[in-house]
Amino acid sequence: MNIETVIRYLTMAVVVVTALPVHELAHGLVADRLGDHTAREQGRLTLNPFAHLDLFGTLALLLFGFGWAKPVPVNPSHFKKPKRDMALTALAGPLSNILLALILMVVFKVYMFYGNMNSTAGLMFGQIIYTILWTNLTLAVFNLLPVPPLDGAKILDAVLPLSFQMKMRKYEKYFYIALILLLYLGFLQIPLNFLGDMLFSGLNWATAPVDLLLQIIGG
Repeated sequence: MNIETVIRYLTMAVVVVTALPVHELAHGLVADRLGDHTAREQGRLTLNPFAHLDLFGTLALLLFGFGWAKPVPVNPSHFKKPKRDMALTALAGPLSNILLALILMVVFKVYMFYGNMNSTAGLMFGQIIYTILWTNLTLAVFNLLPVPPLDGAKILDAVLPLSFQMKMRKYEKYFYIALILLLYLGFLQIPLNFLGDMLFSGLNWATAPVDLLLQIIGG
């Protein structure tokens, strides 16, 4: 196993114990705030990765760079406005990964400015930060796909009639299998990477003041 492979798996391991727990905790916190305390009662309002890991989702993340965690339990009957609040709860997960990527973008820019890029260790650490940043973006994009059981489908439910939602849920297990196959065959790589690039460009633009500040400090 070469050093690049070791770095990749090490980086994905870091993502598994950070990005996935943050994603699921965000779901649980928003649901809890909106009146559904199911996640709290089942001990899921935690950053402990072992409370959130899904076997196939974790393997997919390690192998393909896209994955998912064990969904936080949500009972829409506890919401005042079930459709709206369920959509907000679903949206919280991907948004948490985008926010984490935003923080990592700042860290990456500061590190690239001050870090020792002439050393192997310095380059390696920079690559790890970048990969974790990028993976958070692709996780957000992947989970926003409007396909059950992903968050995008729950967000879409806010505007779909109940009859259509029930049909989608009826075939949810088949969508789950199809997602794994599409990931394995690589058919999702190009569109997800394209959307990830768009998000990356947006975060790069949003953190432009950091570049300016670093130039002033360094100048």
